[in-house]
Amino acid sequence: MASSRPIDPRVDIGHVHLKVADLGRALGFYCGVLGFELTTRYGSQAAFVSAGGYHHHIGLNTWESRGGSPPPAGSTGLYHAAIRYPDRAALADALRRLQQAGIPLQGAADHGVSEALYLADPDGNGLELYWDRPRSEWPRTPEGEVIMYTQPLDLAGLLATRPETQL
Repeated sequence: MASSRPIDPRVDIGHVHLKVADLGRALGFYCGVLGFELTTRYGSQAAFVSAGGYHHHIGLNTWESRGGSPPPAGSTGLYHAAIRYPDRAALADALRRLQQAGIPLQGAADHGVSEALYLADPDGNGLELYWDRPRSEWPRTPEGEVIMYTQPLDLAGLLATRPETQL
């Protein structure tokens, strides 16, 4: 059923909380590879990680999943969580981190409004790492509607991106 009025435009997604099989392995990926900082840990059962000192962007727990396996193909659940980077240079840094850790990409796309890397975490949870182009650069129809598409992302060009300031 459609709402008669739109949601408040200030609403955003505060965090994602994932079930994982092995907390240490998950922390090795989210902190060790992607570079999130551990903010809180509850033994071997749960941990919270963030960027920039926020209380948590990602929660990880083994409450119902210790030693478990990813959901089978063809089942419902999370398709992917999207982590937005502030600019192209930060996304390039993420790609370098993934390559150095030997983490394979499942895909990479230019969507016109954004550039994205697709992968799975060690528990098979889908992740999209992306940055949004400035709104003024988004492709639009003559009527002003946003045009999104999926074209191959030039990974070499992304890797050639250098930060304006030290990350």
